[in-house]
Amino acid sequence: MKLIKNASMRAVLVLCLVAAFGLIGCAGTGKGAPEKSNCDAKITWQVAEEAKLTQFDCIVGIHGGQPSLIFTVGVENTTAQPLRYRVNIFLEDMDKAAGHLVPRKGKPPVLQPGKSATAKIPFIGTGQESKQILVIVKTISTD
Repeated sequence: MKLIKNASMRAVLVLCLVAAFGLIGCAGTGKGAPEKSNCDAKITWQVAEEAKLTQFDCIVGIHGGQPSLIFTVGVENTTAQPLRYRVNIFLEDMDKAAGHLVPRKGKPPVLQPGKSATAKIPFIGTGQESKQILVIVKTISTD
């Protein structure tokens, strides 16, 4: 009887530790996220240290003649060097994804230090808002 009690206490301790480390891992997902967003969804943010999101809005509208969920994303370069970014949005509850380069074009296609740019990312054929979104912003090579 005593062995069963010790084993169950260990199991509870292990589960508590796993939960605690899981919460610590989630704590960093909001860094670089915008101060506010009009999207009514649970959003997970994975934003590179070299970027800050200045805007993240979503609206259901028309794009290319079809109903679309359209995201407007603003990215700011927080470093002292020019960079290019890749923004990926995953609608996890709908199994859809889209991405965009910021800036999309230019010679060279980079965002200067302290400057920001916006990108519109449409999900064509999606006539409703997602409830679970993953946003990934990372730097990419300019070569």
